[in-house]
Amino acid sequence: MQFLLAFIVVIPLVGAVAALLPAPPGLKGAGPDQAVLRHGVTVTGAVLVAAIVLAAGFDHDHPSKMQATTDISWIPALDVRIHLGIDGISLPLLVLTALLTFLCALYSYFKLPAGPSPKAFVALLLVLESGTLATFAVLDLLLFFLAFEMVLIPMYFLIARWGGAQRQAAAWKFILYTLLGSVVMLLGLLLVGLKSGTFDMVALATDNGRGLTSSVQVIAVLAIGIGLAVKTPMWPLHSWLPDAHTAAPTVGSVLLAGVLLKMGTYGFVRILLPITPDGMHTFAPYLAAFAVVGIIYGSLACLALVRPGSKGDLKRLIAYSSVGHMGFVLLGIASMTPTGVNGALFANIAHGLITGLLFFLVGAVKDRYGTADLDTLSGATGAALYGRAPRLGGFLAFAAVASLGLPGLAGFWGEMLALFGSFDPADGLSRPAFLTFMSIAAFGTLLTAAYMLMVVRRVCMGEKREAPQLADVQTYEFAAWTPLVALTVLAGLWPAVLLGLTDPAVQKLLAGGKS
Repeated sequence: MQFLLAFIVVIPLVGAVAALLPAPPGLKGAGPDQAVLRHGVTVTGAVLVAAIVLAAGFDHDHPSKMQATTDISWIPALDVRIHLGIDGISLPLLVLTALLTFLCALYSYFKLPAGPSPKAFVALLLVLESGTLATFAVLDLLLFFLAFEMVLIPMYFLIARWGGAQRQAAAWKFILYTLLGSVVMLLGLLLVGLKSGTFDMVALATDNGRGLTSSVQVIAVLAIGIGLAVKTPMWPLHSWLPDAHTAAPTVGSVLLAGVLLKMGTYGFVRILLPITPDGMHTFAPYLAAFAVVGIIYGSLACLALVRPGSKGDLKRLIAYSSVGHMGFVLLGIASMTPTGVNGALFANIAHGLITGLLFFLVGAVKDRYGTADLDTLSGATGAALYGRAPRLGGFLAFAAVASLGLPGLAGFWGEMLALFGSFDPADGLSRPAFLTFMSIAAFGTLLTAAYMLMVVRRVCMGEKREAPQLADVQTYEFAAWTPLVALTVLAGLWPAVLLGLTDPAVQKLLAGGKS
């Protein structure tokens, strides 16, 4: 288990280096481009298999315990250690990252986005995977920061070199926002580590803030929280996201929405809640307020984009929907209750599955129609996807109703538990204020249903005009999308699979390291 976790984190980096080397003669296939794309599928597939084996070998009777740990001294003067481990909180995110990266590599093997060398594309994809996996596996504050930053450069180049229109501006906006947030976050992490005498996240969580004064905790939450909020993204630090998603290639959007946004909310749960509880208690009402504003703002932006005549881009609409959905995650965290935090973690996974699927589907629609502009797609009556490509229309309708939180699908449980957490927040938090936040967020679910149903109406329905028949779902698309559909249904019908992992770990985290 110990070796397996280290293998999962390191092997994509080794694969990235190997992708830049000439392919061995026996593996070239039809050419070097096909060989390197096959290499990407092989490496990400090996990581996924290792992650599944790790999940199968995980001690499910003790999910609150750190397992598969590696602890090696790295910088003794600062007590910085190469400390890896997983528990019920990080394991689902680790598996989700491995799954989505493999599906993106598989999709790219058949549908490589237009751009420079496939070698560079595969290498960047693997570096991105390694950084994301490391973020969820490391247990040292400085290693967390390094892993957190490691994903920025590959995502910048994926957007800037393989993206669509306005890709340079979107890539620069992405890198500047996230780097500026990260500088502030580093100061907060250093403050915590130097004041407490250790950067070890397990020791700090067990101490539960007792080694830090309240003023230090407040400053640390403000500094670290800004960096995490940019990545989440929290309103009003979200404006880089719609541009990045609109310009990014399909697989870039899938990974950005599916796993990179989760790094921010994971930091809130793993670092701020257990290590700086007093500071979080101070800022929780403000975090909840920003969260519900994000829910309403994201929904209203989507309603504006889906309105006929607004020239709304479908990828941009899904990006704004992410701002709203991540608002529910932040609201659950702000409640500081086991119910709310479990809801936030569940919503994290559900959003990764559903929004990853949505970006795959929107990319497929754009490939077939040549545009993601809703007015161009739907014309006067609708794009009639049900009539022209019925399987693709069915996939899109499924993803839309999953995104709006239909009971029985994964999107429902996270939002419901986040609302329940706000109904009865942690001791010391203003219940009337959180009841107000809960009511506003609940109204946001109605707005979400409105714009998602309008998307289905305009893209899937309508009169079947005299036009060439569109290619329906291809075999490789079916292979890339079906696992996400199956897991969305499984998580919706059997939420105990995920909650059974997260709940004991959350209870221990909020209790100061005591089971």
